[in-house]
Amino acid sequence: MPIRPEHVSLYPVDWQHISRLIRFKRAGGVCERCWRPYGTHVFHLGDGRWWDADRAYWRRAWGRRARRPTEDILVKGKWTKTVPVCAHLHHNPGDSAFDKLAALCQRCPMIHDAAEHRRRRWLNAPRRQAPGELFYGPYPQHGADWSTPMPISMLEDGRAIPARVWHTRKIAIDAA
Repeated sequence: MPIRPEHVSLYPVDWQHISRLIRFKRAGGVCERCWRPYGTHVFHLGDGRWWDADRAYWRRAWGRRARRPTEDILVKGKWTKTVPVCAHLHHNPGDSAFDKLAALCQRCPMIHDAAEHRRRRWLNAPRRQAPGELFYGPYPQHGADWSTPMPISMLEDGRAIPARVWHTRKIAIDAA
């Protein structure tokens, strides 16, 4: 996976060599979690089960043997090329000790980092939305309809009552 330009300074100078050593020497060209071979096209069902052509049986998400699927695999199945990734198991790119790195396929680090990705998405959502609201106002057409103020008719608590009273008073004042 390419390193973002703002994160290049966090990695050691010889990161390419370390990554290649972990992925191909230590792991032997397979994912250390699910045992998918690198560089091959793997038939999978999307739920973690995949066909191991070398051993001629189905495997589960973490490489264990799985039962043969009962559903129609031609409809549900897909082919995916397995890409090797060297992942930091503790989310610190500055610490590249070999015991804290793992050679994984492109699927396994996404599962391993799911909680970290949720945390970063939760922290970055307001930061991404703020410049748009600053220059263009609330923009529901871009999927940010939750940022617009709630209409008074949707409020169920007592906050809607003063607005209705003011609205009726204004109508009465205008009529007089």
